[in-house]
Amino acid sequence: MKSIRSERFKGRIVIFVWLCVIFLMWQEISFILADLAKDKMASRTLPYLHRIIANLFVRRSLLFSHAGQTLSRALIGFLAGALAGFLLALAMSLSGMVERMLFPYLLVSQMIPILGLAPILSGIIGDIGRTRIFIAAFITFFPVTVNTLAGFKSVEPEKLTLVYSLAANKHTVYRKLMMPAALPFLFSGLKIAAPMAITAAILVDTLGGASGLGYLITYSLYGGFPIMVFWSSVLLSAALGILSYQMIAAIEKICMPYKYGRR
Repeated sequence: MKSIRSERFKGRIVIFVWLCVIFLMWQEISFILADLAKDKMASRTLPYLHRIIANLFVRRSLLFSHAGQTLSRALIGFLAGALAGFLLALAMSLSGMVERMLFPYLLVSQMIPILGLAPILSGIIGDIGRTRIFIAAFITFFPVTVNTLAGFKSVEPEKLTLVYSLAANKHTVYRKLMMPAALPFLFSGLKIAAPMAITAAILVDTLGGASGLGYLITYSLYGGFPIMVFWSSVLLSAALGILSYQMIAAIEKICMPYKYGRR
């Protein structure tokens, strides 16, 4: 128990040190560009990080309102994609025929580039908000399906034989054996998909929407907003991606306390 807590504390220290290193390196490069090289484009190329952070608070109403639009659509798509991915993995686990029929098409679907798919769906659906949701669900669907299916398959045949020898039905086998085995794999897929869903929603925002972080990023590059809005939007997008991962990790700790040495 103490060793686990010690390892987690060391991990947090390492993360903090790396954040400090990144901050200092960013500041140093910005200083070289702006004050030593006298680059007139330094404010656009790489502004001081502390100014970007300060701009987050100065324009917080603008930035956070658009971030809320992106986050809400990404969350709906993430939940829909996670549910669909889990149900498909369950269906393929229950039936080998379903897996053989659908898994090749599942792989082919991931060969479609999002940059090409998003404009097509936007034209078909006709609503940028729904397109965000669909793309976020599409991105989430694959890692959740593949990881959950791998979890179901990770159960040793000897355990299945033992459970069935005790006259357990299919529902009991999945509830008592298969689901606990698949749970770590499911959360692995969710932690992969969560930041990707936000990235996908931001990507769709850049296609001509009137709200969202992608909208701010695009229009600030073309002069519609000050350039600091661009950098603040990029920083906020990265923060949302990290936050989404940490939220899934926190839920994992609640659902699987035994994995982290908790009772």
